Amino acid sequence: MLRPARATLDRLWSRGSAFLGADLAILGGAMTWVSERNLVAAISRGGGFGVLASGSMRPDMLDAEIAATAALCDRPFGVNLITLHPELDRLIDVCIDRRVGHVVLAGGLPPATAIRRLKDGGVRVLCFAPALVIAKRLLRLGVDALVIEGMEAGGHIGPVSTSVLAQEILPEIREVPVFVAGGIGRGEAVVSYLEMGAAGVQLGTRFVCATESLAHPRFKKAFIDAAARDAVPTAQLDPRFPVIPVRALVNEGTRRFTDFQREVITRFDRGELSQKDAQLEIEHFWAGALRRAVVEGDVENGSLMAGQSVGLVTREQPVSEILAEIIEQAVRCLERRDPFAGAEPPAAVSGAR
Repeated sequence: MLRPARATLDRLWSRGSAFLGADLAILGGAMTWVSERNLVAAISRGGGFGVLASGSMRPDMLDAEIAATAALCDRPFGVNLITLHPELDRLIDVCIDRRVGHVVLAGGLPPATAIRRLKDGGVRVLCFAPALVIAKRLLRLGVDALVIEGMEAGGHIGPVSTSVLAQEILPEIREVPVFVAGGIGRGEAVVSYLEMGAAGVQLGTRFVCATESLAHPRFKKAFIDAAARDAVPTAQLDPRFPVIPVRALVNEGTRRFTDFQREVITRFDRGELSQKDAQLEIEHFWAGALRRAVVEGDVENGSLMAGQSVGLVTREQPVSEILAEIIEQAVRCLERRDPFAGAEPPAAVSGAR
């Protein structure tokens, strides 16, 4: 029998699950080199909504990855596209041709033309909103859903915490579903954001050490051994150069990135690089460093992008077990608030007047 508190949870995230076409309104965060076919398919098979990280893939590579994911899973999944990708239009074509139902546009404010082309192709568009003013602008551009991601997240982050963004945006945006991300690793946190008005949540770091994740064993071990305080953001060295901070576990690679930024800024000051080219060089540094860590297991020199919820990752587990834990924590949280939510109704007393 379905526990009453579980029915309450399903009601709280019904808007998000209906939008995604999934049983659970839990998006898998798109992590380059980690969110590939195996992990994405496992999340969707488990009732969540997996999202492929296209990263710097060429269109033909993305086409093959979408097809391979579909072969592993008969449930809905999405694709994350980086708006700065030089072949964004062709990647959009691939998603439309492959009948991808949902595309998450990331890496900056998406062009209106990209949103329009996706929607005209029958794709639902999700975008990241780091502030209320941007959320409202994205609504005017016609996006179908928003993701608000706080600075507790791994990878590229903004300056505002998840809890503050939720308070700023959730009460004001009702037109479309809003998913909350950044630092979420337990079911109690899921419940808190749903009750604030979120349609669902997005988890990334929590899935890195899934059994189905193909991340290198040394990469997974670094996550399992880490505490929340070990995941820190890189600093912007020069306000004239808007480098987006990256949250990762501290290692030799993060120290080298600081030196690399300094070199790029110097070349920019000398007029050797345009701002766009300089920024692309920095992005390419992280892409290469991330691959070295995730794929090759170089946890000293590679990039260990991780959110602060890494402290909640204590062992390798199947995706189904991770999802079950989060649901159980959420249900128990709801039951604690209503002591009778998990109990059978009292039997009628014979002869009662």
